[in-house]
Amino acid sequence: MVDRITLLNRWTITSQSLATFLLAIILPIESPAQIITKTQDSTLELKKMDNEPGPINLEWKTGGGMQFWTDHIHREGYRLQQNAITGHWRLLDADNIRLSWGKRSTCEAVLQRKHANRSTTEPPDSTVILLHGLMRTRGSMASLEKELLSQGFPQVIRFSYASTRGAIADHAAALREVLENLPDQTEFRFVGHSMGNIVVRHALGDWERLANRQLLDRMKTVVMLGPPNQGAAIARQLAKLPAYRLVAGQGGLELGPQWEQLEAKLAIPACPFGIIAGRLPEGFTNPLIGDAGDFVVSVDETKLPGGALLEVNQVHSLLMDDSSVQRAVANFIDHQRFDD
Repeated sequence: MVDRITLLNRWTITSQSLATFLLAIILPIESPAQIITKTQDSTLELKKMDNEPGPINLEWKTGGGMQFWTDHIHREGYRLQQNAITGHWRLLDADNIRLSWGKRSTCEAVLQRKHANRSTTEPPDSTVILLHGLMRTRGSMASLEKELLSQGFPQVIRFSYASTRGAIADHAAALREVLENLPDQTEFRFVGHSMGNIVVRHALGDWERLANRQLLDRMKTVVMLGPPNQGAAIARQLAKLPAYRLVAGQGGLELGPQWEQLEAKLAIPACPFGIIAGRLPEGFTNPLIGDAGDFVVSVDETKLPGGALLEVNQVHSLLMDDSSVQRAVANFIDHQRFDD
């Protein structure tokens, strides 16, 4: 039986932890910053963080983004993100531990210091950028990242964006910022799933309108997995439900009833690009899309002039996890064709 002293000790520890958490939230942005680091024996200790102005930081493991955070900088495993609801910023390390939060300038100062303390390595000359789809997270692209790294691709970035909490134009602007913060000589290849491809096409349209050759000339290939390149019939149907906007956000509306306005801002890749579309066996058609497809996007909706097309027997949500799809992606990035 637990005695009263043990209960009191547990209550004291719990109260101190809760108080520390509340202080981390309510203290002003310009208060002296500290990091609370969890040690191996699960105790908490405070340490000064070089007197960097900013809020007290509870150095804890986060979910890495989910539906409320968008990446703006990727640098050797560190990610600078902005919250789509509150607008505040945070810095994560490669293990999704929050190192700083509050103002962007505060987080960037910590990033610069962390980066400066690392041993200098030659930056890779090529990077593959993976983009998840609507209502998904960067975690959905983890198995594809693992496969590409095993195939010898030097760097893979899983771009995280708040797909249900912003317009596609906002996500495209954040993607541009990530690319602009890569080394100038780095070439990049895109692999997108579903709405992630529309983010890429919007970004390309933005760069073309701005004549941004610095980015356009470095883009070498694009591989699209289940892209709604002609809009999405399922989004048009579901948008009739009152809860759709709450769940899918502005981006979900743009893929459906607002597609015509969005499409005018999209570009077709000028570099080699390929499309992988799911085609399920006859009898597995979704009545909301009508035509043959992957149960979310029809084959016809994926098509785009100039793109190589590969059809596979796979549902929309598992395209990026399919081993045959992963091999096809690697082949296209390397050789601009899907077959070996």
